[in-house]
Amino acid sequence: MAKSKSKSRSASKGKPKAAGQTDVLERIAGALERLAPRRATLPDLKLADAFIWHPDGRLAPVPRVNRVEMSLLKGIDRVRDVLVENTERFAKGLPANNALLWGARGMGKSSLVKASHAAVNAEFARQAKSLPLKLIEIHREDIESLPDLMALTRGSSYRFIVFCDDLSFDAEDTTYKSLKALLEGGIEGRPDNVIFYATSNRRHLMSRDMMENERSTAINPGETVEEKVSLSDRFGLWLGFHRCSQDEYLAMVESYVAHYKIPMRGDALHREALEWSTTRGSRSGRVAWQFVQDLAGRLGVTLKD
Repeated sequence: MAKSKSKSRSASKGKPKAAGQTDVLERIAGALERLAPRRATLPDLKLADAFIWHPDGRLAPVPRVNRVEMSLLKGIDRVRDVLVENTERFAKGLPANNALLWGARGMGKSSLVKASHAAVNAEFARQAKSLPLKLIEIHREDIESLPDLMALTRGSSYRFIVFCDDLSFDAEDTTYKSLKALLEGGIEGRPDNVIFYATSNRRHLMSRDMMENERSTAINPGETVEEKVSLSDRFGLWLGFHRCSQDEYLAMVESYVAHYKIPMRGDALHREALEWSTTRGSRSGRVAWQFVQDLAGRLGVTLKD
């Protein structure tokens, strides 16, 4: 009888200990689960036509894209037609090239990418053809996570334009190597349903000072410069944007003023627009838009499409 009581007491003492161990194990398992990297999954792509890529594996939908109508982009007719045609071919599943839009600041490089995406989708919607193109923006500092994005989009029934605005590299930056392998040259390569568009003020994606420094300090300067310059060669399309003339600048202003029904025309409009560009020290599409915003504000006009 005494032995059975002692066994009962020892058993009752063991139960809380086992329960405590279980709690500890559950907390450890929960902590490990939180520390483990999340498996990236595609969101519902019907939520939006544009998304922003986050390096933690998220594609955040953009309900309303900040873009300019194609008809308002002036002075870039040739490059506009080339990029739209390339985008249309890609949307139809035909061969198309990665594109680098380079050149003068404020001349509509990123606006053209977004407008081309919208124009092609609008045309496909009118004809009830295929699925809409999806635009994914990746920030310059997240380029290293680009292979993860490619793995996520590979195999999807949708087609994607991956867009990086203001792409450039500094002297100590080596992320350009992973971008080179991804665009062309890697074993897996770019998925067939993905195309890469980038904008940059630099034709070779790096400053002239950086290239000159490589030539003066490298053991074999020619090879070192060629390695870095070869990144831009991975883009099949090089579309150059150059500073606009005074007439092109005024045409941009007039186009905005007419589109938004701002009550100013003729010499008065030209005089104020030229004075505005003189104070900015440049003429470009961005300067024209900034002038129109100031003018609309002074005249009490709301800029709504």
